[in-house]
Amino acid sequence: MTDRTQALAQAIIKGDRRALARAITQVESTRAQDQAASEALLSALLPHTGKSIRIGISGAPGAGKSTFIESFGKYLTGEGHRVAVLAVDPSSRRSGGSILGDKTRMEQLSRDPNAFIRPSPAGTTLGGVARRTRETLLLTEAAGFDVVLVETVGVGQSETAVADMTDLFLLLLSPGGGDDLQGIKRGVMELADILLVTKADGDLVAAARRAAADYRLALRLMRPKHKGLNAHVLTVSALEGAGIAECWAAITAFRDALAADDRLNRQRAEQARNWFWNEVQSTLTERILSDPALGARANVLEGEVAAGAVLPQKAARTLLSFLEGGPGKGA
Repeated sequence: MTDRTQALAQAIIKGDRRALARAITQVESTRAQDQAASEALLSALLPHTGKSIRIGISGAPGAGKSTFIESFGKYLTGEGHRVAVLAVDPSSRRSGGSILGDKTRMEQLSRDPNAFIRPSPAGTTLGGVARRTRETLLLTEAAGFDVVLVETVGVGQSETAVADMTDLFLLLLSPGGGDDLQGIKRGVMELADILLVTKADGDLVAAARRAAADYRLALRLMRPKHKGLNAHVLTVSALEGAGIAECWAAITAFRDALAADDRLNRQRAEQARNWFWNEVQSTLTERILSDPALGARANVLEGEVAAGAVLPQKAARTLLSFLEGGPGKGA
């Protein structure tokens, strides 16, 4: 590890926000030298990670994720916690650009000295999270943030990767009740540890309560994610702050129950194993596409698959056989 990397690690451990921001930028970089430096940095910081409550938050557009996170985050900092928000913005499939407007949408929380908001583009990564969200999570833990919130882009079958890197998964739902149930995929509901019916204020209070009753009934038809731990359904109002304290109490009680019989440690170990295999898959793909000969061979095979001339699994095995021969041997 270089002196520069060591100095950056020490600054992060001391809670230097600028150092943390620089480290995240480095981790998200695709440059080979930055990736090597990031690996050394994360290895040095690893003993200082793992002490936070990791909370994933998802929900359909319009469910009020950002409004809830700001209200929830302000409540937590008021209780003495340090909160990191990793907000993933959707990226355009055409241009690859993203809005990165979460700091604007969470204006009050972004000015809180005990909060850190980091928007990142989702890019082409499935699962509603950025490619390096896991590494960013570790960096914020090393910087002393004891609550880490990971906000995903919308909700759907491909938006559930957040549940594989957090301790608890919160699903935010608008007070549409039974009508909204038709648009929620079963797989997403089954992953949720806590369902929050938002906007429970004003004229929508009654509707939110009815929606919560609908969701409780729906959950009875599903197998609990954790044996002996049923998902909670709560109503919240981010505007009035109603239900925010109850939400935090439910989160801490749920996490304590997981930690009591070592389920939390086993869950994190399984998440680390999944992370490893995801990295293997991503690294193999990058190696193929970065080698001119292998990349050209991949393009040819991709065209044959698209034309229906060869089965995808056969094309994949053919490409891997060239990879086994070493970069450039497939020409």
